Amino acid sequence: MLLKHKILPRMVALGRYDGTHPCLAAATQAGKVFIHNPHARGQRTNTNRMVQSNQDSDISLLNINQGITCLTSGVLNPQLGYDCLLVGTQTNLLAYDVSDGANAIILGKLGDISPPLAIIGGNCALQGFDYEGNDRFWTVTGDNVRSLALCDFDDDGKTELLVGSEDFDIRVFKEDEIVAEMSETETVTALSPMNGSRFAYALANGTVGVYNKSARYWRIKSKNQAVSIHAFDLNSDGVCELITGWSNGKVDARSDRTGEVIFKDNFASSIAGLVEGDYRMDGSTQLICCSTDGEVRGYLPGGEEIKGNLMDTSAEQDLIRELSQKKQNLLLELKNYEENAKAESSTQLKEADGQRGVIPANTQLQTTLSVNLGSDSQSAHVELCISTTNDTIIRAVLIFAEGIFEGESHVVHPSLQNLSGCVRVPLTPPKDVPVDLHIKAFVGYRNSTRFHVFELTRQLPRFSMYALSSPDSATEPLSFVNCTMNERPQRIIMWLNQSFLLPEDAESQNAPFQVCFTSLRNAGQLCIKIKPGGEISINTDDIDLAGDIIQSMASFLAIEDLQVEADFPAYFEELRKVLVKVDEHHAVNQRLTADMAEHSNLIRSMLVQAEDARLLGDLKNMKTRYTELYDLNRDLINQYKIRCNNHTELLNNLKAVNQAIQRAGRLRVGRPKTQVISACRDAIRSNNFNTLFRIMRWDEVQDESDSPTFQFIINETGAGQENSPVFTALLAITSSKHATSPKVHREAFQRRQIQES
Repeated sequence: MLLKHKILPRMVALGRYDGTHPCLAAATQAGKVFIHNPHARGQRTNTNRMVQSNQDSDISLLNINQGITCLTSGVLNPQLGYDCLLVGTQTNLLAYDVSDGANAIILGKLGDISPPLAIIGGNCALQGFDYEGNDRFWTVTGDNVRSLALCDFDDDGKTELLVGSEDFDIRVFKEDEIVAEMSETETVTALSPMNGSRFAYALANGTVGVYNKSARYWRIKSKNQAVSIHAFDLNSDGVCELITGWSNGKVDARSDRTGEVIFKDNFASSIAGLVEGDYRMDGSTQLICCSTDGEVRGYLPGGEEIKGNLMDTSAEQDLIRELSQKKQNLLLELKNYEENAKAESSTQLKEADGQRGVIPANTQLQTTLSVNLGSDSQSAHVELCISTTNDTIIRAVLIFAEGIFEGESHVVHPSLQNLSGCVRVPLTPPKDVPVDLHIKAFVGYRNSTRFHVFELTRQLPRFSMYALSSPDSATEPLSFVNCTMNERPQRIIMWLNQSFLLPEDAESQNAPFQVCFTSLRNAGQLCIKIKPGGEISINTDDIDLAGDIIQSMASFLAIEDLQVEADFPAYFEELRKVLVKVDEHHAVNQRLTADMAEHSNLIRSMLVQAEDARLLGDLKNMKTRYTELYDLNRDLINQYKIRCNNHTELLNNLKAVNQAIQRAGRLRVGRPKTQVISACRDAIRSNNFNTLFRIMRWDEVQDESDSPTFQFIINETGAGQENSPVFTALLAITSSKHATSPKVHREAFQRRQIQES
């Protein structure tokens, strides 16, 4: 089937919008959504928003008149008995204005929340609405949301929310509490639930894989991008396979446990989306693949007689060629072993030590990790040293590591003049995450033509980019996080040895003691103090680093709930400036909207006058009016550009506010973390800036009137005052119920005109 409409990638949905007939819905490049319904020809009635397509009688068009960013369908109100189509744009979700934008959308039940929710991921924020439009769920995540999925992550019979974002992380929310985080190497563009607690993911760099809870099962990487992923039992074995639609038009099905390809097909253009449903209404569920050119193909699950073998003839030929290649490689390896055996028995080669083909049997490959401070702060790095235990040389080293090297691999190939038994590789991990280094080294002699391949794996500690420094020489940062853990100091020292690159393992000692580090990235200082009674103090000006340390310690020590006291004066000052900018940009946005409404009214009036002059033959007056109309239109376009730039800045500042709430939450663990995020949101909704900063510093509201830091913030912003303009602006762009819509702008403009008159 070929539909005469171009389809946007990742914007395909299947739903029963009348409760009976499955219909295919997809977004087009012209700001429209087409609905293909071949089941009830001639029975539809057009509405004021949906019109019949002139190209196909089975297609109806829904005019959105905006750039569509996400689309899905499902049951929002179970009492109605039919599916709802949800369309998200940069500013709207159906009738609801969402200033954060709608980058991803999912529909379903979340945790213990009884009604199904339409969950929207936007600019660092997650919001869930029920069928009445009530805001039933809200929280923040680390960066702009790119993908969402609902999955029973912990096998408790209730669904959790999977969120993929632009900071390369997959976060699992149990309602508004983060229960797991997995770091990847690129933006997470797609998520899909699989069997049980397993789920699939796709990255912007062409990586596709499957997780079982927090453990990765497998992953593969392609030079093409995975546009859409979906779980579907294609071979009728009772277990869903991972179906992937690629940007080059390929569709493949992989085993959810091994990643082995069991089926593939090709389209003429990029895949736009994958859905499933009984589209022919014959009782059989089909996998439906749509391409960007409008081509639609349906695939029925294979019968039991095929026993899981879906490979067609061409695929079988590919498998034969692959096996033949493996055979040739094994024959070549066998030939090398035979020639090495001959070389070893040859007395001539034994006399020439450098010409031997076989390395000694006791040859080993050793690796060490150390901190290299370099000649300046910009050249500081972590150094991986790879060496042999005898006089053999290393001809080449191949290292695979996620997120460190471009393309995830790095090759070191010393010149013939610099061959030795030791190779040093500089590493500069951009993020504080543990990384597995998969190393392959070619070991032999200087004049060897064949080399032995050593393979080993070494883990790079999470905080490897921090060098140990003397407490006397280090300047203690003003910002801090204080908490109390009922743990022995020896356990905390074990965490230090595992998480940092220390010249030698720290020995167990009793409190009090402290260790200081210097960042190899920006020379920032970090001090960790262990005090009597289990009190721990972390001094650093980097709030992200403090959050990473708290989360790492809590994971290592198996701490479920942790309350802290935190103060980051410099960061809180930056946040204060951001909230002031929110107020400024919101005021500018209100003024520009009112001015644009006024210009629109003048243009309408002037256009009527110009047309009247034309009909009356008054060419001079007509020319004057059209000249003025041209000038007004030019001013209107310029104002629109200014408004767009202002709106972009407003969204950037909103992102900073949401990230501040997320960072405040990462300083806590478990229930206190959830409570802080929820309390910060409530403080924003209640226009209480004073309470917001109190919560970020302490887990609960308490008297801090003597704090000079917060007195300065409150005095500068006017926070805590009734009807504070900062909070009015922030509330308007954070809460969907109070979001500023064109209708609100028109009403504000009308009130302004009444007041001025």
